[in-house]
Amino acid sequence: MQSFRPLIQSVALAGSLAISASGVGTAQSASPKQEGKPAATKSDSTKTAAKTAAKKAAAAKKPAKPAPVAVQPEWPVANAPAPIAGSILPAKRIVAFYGNPLSKRMGILGEVDSAKMLAKLDSEVVKWNKADPDHPVQPALHLIAVVAAGEPGPSGKYRTRMDSALIRRVYNWAKMKNALLFLDVQVGTGTLQEELPRLLPWLRNPDVHLAIDPEFSMKGGQKPGTIIGTFDANDVNYASSLLQDLVTKENLPPKVLIVHRFRRNMLTGYKRIKLDARVQIVINMDGWGTPEQKRDSYAEYVWKYPVEYAGFKLFYHNDRRLKGSTLMSPLDVLALNPKPIYIQYQ
Repeated sequence: MQSFRPLIQSVALAGSLAISASGVGTAQSASPKQEGKPAATKSDSTKTAAKTAAKKAAAAKKPAKPAPVAVQPEWPVANAPAPIAGSILPAKRIVAFYGNPLSKRMGILGEVDSAKMLAKLDSEVVKWNKADPDHPVQPALHLIAVVAAGEPGPSGKYRTRMDSALIRRVYNWAKMKNALLFLDVQVGTGTLQEELPRLLPWLRNPDVHLAIDPEFSMKGGQKPGTIIGTFDANDVNYASSLLQDLVTKENLPPKVLIVHRFRRNMLTGYKRIKLDARVQIVINMDGWGTPEQKRDSYAEYVWKYPVEYAGFKLFYHNDRRLKGSTLMSPLDVLALNPKPIYIQYQ
């Protein structure tokens, strides 16, 4: 059996927004009386008052400059391609269980045995279908197939690749529920160019899709977990292009590409992300915290930077860690703008 030492803990409380409010004013002291100049006479004061009145009258005749209008993010995204035959989104909502069977601490996918996990997935599907019957649920299992590690390992890349036997095991679980399989990639100090081609045999299956996680992309060579990582639009475009070519070559239905995000710098150059109907891109807000923190993060990192589709992650444990915090219900999540079309449980 494959074993590994995963990096469990994220660097920061992902749901919170760090807002600096240092709006402290500095009081001006009265200037001292000037010396060596004669005091103003009554005549001088009259002339000054006349000039001031004339300036005010002239200013009143000029039209006031309109206040600048803040440009609001546009949802649905204006330049998004129309869905083509076989597209999952936005007609259906994907509800996915995230994790890895080799760890009970990485998410619900490995926390309990497969029978209990799949039964729990069924119950979440029922809740979401009831909350929004207009978007029937497409269930999914979201496997971390390349896991960021706390040690460099044989590759020196601070990542561990899951073997085919483990991927096959989770894929078989997905098939039992007519669910999709997502393969999630945490590159460590490596690159998507090194990791994605080896997953192509799996991605050739019409029900297997892809996710990439900037949190553990250490472009500066740092150890994962010491800072929050980042992907650029070029990285997203590479992953999307790889999937586009695969869809065309294998005559597959469109793929879904998930990109995790809970900080602004986790994804740079979002306007340079190229959209194509063969790949549906979801920016997934995957920070944990109180409902208020999660709503703020969603607005700040997903709504504010529209790409194509929006996703939202719910943590069975971490979202309840802070005093008084609760797990958001489907109706709570559906109150967000835009309504997330991809839901992930960890």
